[in-house]
Amino acid sequence: MATKDRCVSIVPYFKVPAGKMDAFKELCAQFVKKSEPEPKCLYYGWSFCGDLASCREGYADAQGLLVHLESVGGLLDQAGKMAELVRVEIHGLEEELAQLREPPAGLNAQFFTLEANGFRR
Repeated sequence: MATKDRCVSIVPYFKVPAGKMDAFKELCAQFVKKSEPEPKCLYYGWSFCGDLASCREGYADAQGLLVHLESVGGLLDQAGKMAELVRVEIHGLEEELAQLREPPAGLNAQFFTLEANGFRR
C-alpha cells in the first residue's frame, strides 16, 4: 500500500582531483559503514562518473538527515579536504525541507520541493 512520501533525499557531488580517487573511495566505504546502522536511513550508496563522486542517500524524514549529518561530520570534513564539494541537492516535502534550510547551511544546498502528491511503497 502506498503512503505519503515523507522521505528526504540528499545528493552531494564531489570533484575528486587526479590521483586521489582511490583514497576518496576508501573514505566512501567509511561513510557507508558509519551510515548503515542509522535507523532512519532508507538507502545509501556512492556512484562515480570520471572525476565526480556522488552519494545517493535517503532518510525517512528531515530528522533522519539531521542525525546523519551529525554522525558523519568528521568524515565530511575529511572529504572536503580531499575533494571539492561542487553541488548539493536536497529533495522532499516543504514541511520537511523547512527543518533543513538552516542546519546544513554550510553545504550551500539547493532545495527541491516534492509536489504532485508523491507516494512511497
